[in-house]
Amino acid sequence: MKLIAISIIVAGILIAGTFVFFGNKNRDIDGTLANANNVSIVDGKQIIEIRARGGYQPRVSTARAGLPTILRFNTAGTFDCSSSVRIPSLGISKMLPQSGATDIDLGNPILGTLVGSCGMGMYPFEIEFGS
Repeated sequence: MKLIAISIIVAGILIAGTFVFFGNKNRDIDGTLANANNVSIVDGKQIIEIRARGGYQPRVSTARAGLPTILRFNTAGTFDCSSSVRIPSLGISKMLPQSGATDIDLGNPILGTLVGSCGMGMYPFEIEFGS
């Protein structure tokens, strides 16, 4: 009887841990839901805004493929490694200012997921380009 109870408790902990680990993909660092409205179209260009401080928020953005796209990083007192942005698939490595906005021209992205991170690889972010 004790073995069954322990097994149920362990299974519950594993399931809860899985939801915590994998279920936070669309959450900011502080646990709140990621901003779903971080993509706008201005003068025919798609602008994706990401806050950089203690990681990137939102961690996952959804945008349209095939549009001229600007990736805009906003910093405000950013002193950690999220001030160094890397997007290996595009050969981009850029230092961000401690405060301000930095635009990176992504051209016309194709369908798929663009993956980036801080310079150390600790803080990832993704942009899912769909139709």
